[in-house]
Amino acid sequence: MKSLWQPLKSGQNAVDECVQGSRTIGAHKSLVLHGGGNSSIKATVVDVTGDDIETLYVKGSGWDMASIEPQGFAPLRMDRLRQLLTVKSITDTALVNELRSALVDASAPDPSIESLLHALLPYRAVLHSHADVIVSLTNQPDPAAVVSALFGHKLVLVPYVKPGFDLARRCNELWPQLATPETRGMVLLNHGLFTFGDTMEEAYSRHVEIISAAEDHLRFISETEGPAPSVPLSIEALSETDASTARHEMDSVDLLAVARLRGAISRHAGQSMIMCQHVGPRVRNFLGRKDLTRIVSRGPATPDHIIHTKRIPLVGRDIDGYDVDAYVQDYQAYFERNRDRSPVPLTMLDPTPRFMLDSKRGMFTVGRTVKEANIVRDIAMHTFDVIEAAEKIGRYTSLTEDKLFDIEYWELEQAKLRRGGVSPELAGQVAFVTGAASGIGRSIANKLLDLGACVVGVDISEDVTTTFSCDSWLGIQADVQELFAIEGALRQTVQRFGGLDMLIVAAGVFPESVPITGLDGRAWDRTLAINVGSVQALFGLAQPLLAESPTYGRVVVIGSKNVAAPGPGAAAYSASKAALTQLARVAALEWAVDGIRVNTVHPDAVFDTGLWAPELLAERAARYGVSVEEYKRRNLLSTEVSSLHVAQMVGAMCTPAFQSTTGAQVPVDGGNDRVI
Repeated sequence: MKSLWQPLKSGQNAVDECVQGSRTIGAHKSLVLHGGGNSSIKATVVDVTGDDIETLYVKGSGWDMASIEPQGFAPLRMDRLRQLLTVKSITDTALVNELRSALVDASAPDPSIESLLHALLPYRAVLHSHADVIVSLTNQPDPAAVVSALFGHKLVLVPYVKPGFDLARRCNELWPQLATPETRGMVLLNHGLFTFGDTMEEAYSRHVEIISAAEDHLRFISETEGPAPSVPLSIEALSETDASTARHEMDSVDLLAVARLRGAISRHAGQSMIMCQHVGPRVRNFLGRKDLTRIVSRGPATPDHIIHTKRIPLVGRDIDGYDVDAYVQDYQAYFERNRDRSPVPLTMLDPTPRFMLDSKRGMFTVGRTVKEANIVRDIAMHTFDVIEAAEKIGRYTSLTEDKLFDIEYWELEQAKLRRGGVSPELAGQVAFVTGAASGIGRSIANKLLDLGACVVGVDISEDVTTTFSCDSWLGIQADVQELFAIEGALRQTVQRFGGLDMLIVAAGVFPESVPITGLDGRAWDRTLAINVGSVQALFGLAQPLLAESPTYGRVVVIGSKNVAAPGPGAAAYSASKAALTQLARVAALEWAVDGIRVNTVHPDAVFDTGLWAPELLAERAARYGVSVEEYKRRNLLSTEVSSLHVAQMVGAMCTPAFQSTTGAQVPVDGGNDRVI
């Protein structure tokens, strides 16, 4: 393990030092993952009475080691922590309350549930990680023998105890018995590594020393060599040879089968879920193991992971070989076998798998959001490394079912479940928006993202690839007239998010205004090809996917006021939008049997788009003898219509508010007497 330590800057206080130690550990992705690990430093502060208060600054719950800020640490009174260590028994829920009561600063985050463990260690600085290489050593039939043979008295070994008060009490009993002047750290079997010292630099250097020794012993080169390189999970990140293989594998996947798999998982979960496909050398190499089904059924690398990944994955034989029903039945049986372990009634969690493994198609990860699915991906990839390293020195094992159940149904996690929280209205759902790089299309995409949807935006402009920067956005440069390109965009949609729930048609052109007698045939043909022909082709490609939506398929078409009230000089545009509206009406008639709703929005005078340059606005206003502002409000309500107003209507049409509506045409124009 390469040391990443940088000298402390002058003038840094104890918390700054702890921030640096935490971030340095966090830079090693094989040590901490998605909120894993924690850190602390002991210091003296002066309270408002002038008294010196011995204080433990410990990482706050939920903060990430790689990016933690000073405000991410919770300051606790050491005298109170020592008192709590003398208590014989306390629930973890009560412990959370006691820790909050011990805070020096009431506005601080909730302290780590392992705060007492940090307090009992007689060192100023403490670092804790779930290092992959250490977990590989401890996930063995006799982990104590393996660790003791390698490190001797350098490490205090603590048998597995569920994190929380019981673990702190056990460590408090064992530490005086087992610690020696040679002790460099403490290993919690099946859990992780603690190191400590008078400074964060010393605590970190001991982490480096112990992990390096473990790596040498295992002859295992991990991603701890400096900041972890990006994992080649996407086609863009692969070498040309690997990319060619991955494209062939991914393109041969039956998209409807993927959408049906997502539908089955969502129905059992009781909500729409996102399902992401992952390929790459690390995935393919691991999934090529002959013992794949057997070895992944042994359980997670650490019990902390079970909250994200479930106890075991679902292994399939190609995309149609996943038996979700059987997995759910097995999970329900697992819950029934273990539910009486809790002294209080338990609520069964969503019983669906969080990742699926298929030797031909790679790995699929599942979550209510892309972020959740990506956390599963990262944990699964690290678990592959742990398993392969553990198998090199012996036999990979995990905790027994009952111990894993205790973590999955930990009272603190159940409390979070009971508190719940309101998810965004379109969480777990997938939208496909054409014309998404600017104007109305961009506003619609932004609105759907705000509502919690994953959005694939397609536009002829290359700007679409960077229109938004979040995990829930995928921008694809494509011409809607090119059938092959749109087929590819829909394929990427399914591979990235698992299916399709909403189709928003916002792409279109408004040719130069000319009278019919001066209309160029090529302009006429191009306008109809883009505004109608491309939509007809897109409808044909998207309908089967929309029919597999786990909620219900929705289509929203952006029409125009010109459908009901055309103007002179706009024959091609008006005719194309009228034809598009008729196409949408027919789709509403034909697709209702599949539960797909098709509705149309007719905007007018939306001036915050690229179509309306300042010069054009000034020219039009002058033609009517009014100011630009008066021209913008030239409607019955005297209001300015923006792309946001259109986006809000489209957003509403995608929510349950329009669940019983199809074939509707709704104007967003401020009121037009010709339309009314």
